[in-house]
Amino acid sequence: MKIKEKSFVSIDYSLKLDSGEEVDKSPPGKPLGFVFSAGQVIPGLEKELAGKEQGWSTQFTVEAEDGYGQPRNDLVRQIPRERLPSDVDVKPGMAFQAEGPEGTIPFMVKAVDGDSVTIDLNHPLCGERLHFDIKVVEVRDATEEELAAI
Repeated sequence: MKIKEKSFVSIDYSLKLDSGEEVDKSPPGKPLGFVFSAGQVIPGLEKELAGKEQGWSTQFTVEAEDGYGQPRNDLVRQIPRERLPSDVDVKPGMAFQAEGPEGTIPFMVKAVDGDSVTIDLNHPLCGERLHFDIKVVEVRDATEEELAAI
């Protein structure tokens, strides 16, 4: 079966940056599963997988525009220090999570200036070229439950 809209796909993968640093990978024996064309993975990954079959493997690169996009200045904001945990010595480079209307939102502290903290809500891989090594483990029709969850 070829990967097409609303297929359930699972892949073994590793993800590296231009530096060669591995930043993500599927755990052994636990491939990443998703409904194809449902926006659950980055566009560049879906583009590469379209029409492929179980057992297919390759290495490819996804440019930032087809990955997590370019950093956006409107996602860098200043917030009052009091909105972060009082028992933590907040420093640049620290990562936190906030709960938003659509779930958990990770962010990074860029600067601390007295009672003001500059945070960056851009995805940590924003602006990065992504190097994938993947193998398609499974392709099948998505179940009603899987489709209802998207």
